[in-house]
Amino acid sequence: MNVDLVALIVDDYDTAIAFFTGVLGFDLVEDSPSLTNDGRPKRWVVVRPPGGQTGLLLARADGERQRAAVGDQAAGRVGFFLHADDFDATHQRMVAAGVTFVREPRTESYGRVAVFLDIAGNRWDLLGD
Repeated sequence: MNVDLVALIVDDYDTAIAFFTGVLGFDLVEDSPSLTNDGRPKRWVVVRPPGGQTGLLLARADGERQRAAVGDQAAGRVGFFLHADDFDATHQRMVAAGVTFVREPRTESYGRVAVFLDIAGNRWDLLGD
């Protein structure tokens, strides 16, 4: 078994796609029309880091409760972890692209780490050697 997808609630599909593909360098794996359980239109949007197995299902917020979760999926904690083969180059590229880092790179026993925010404000660890 493996975890295939993790849902990430977003405000807007296209803005989220632009961030994950254009800024973070993820691949757009799927962007297909779909329907909600009650028949309203939505999209099935999946992005995935190149070579990664687990993808993100970008799910547009539907209703007030979901809108409240945008940017706060992990209640203010780091909830997502992105491993980079070349930490320094990835960090520099992300800074140049305007990604907000809330904790600068530091070295821990498991390697290098820096905390950044995604397009909605969710906290991520950038990890690497």
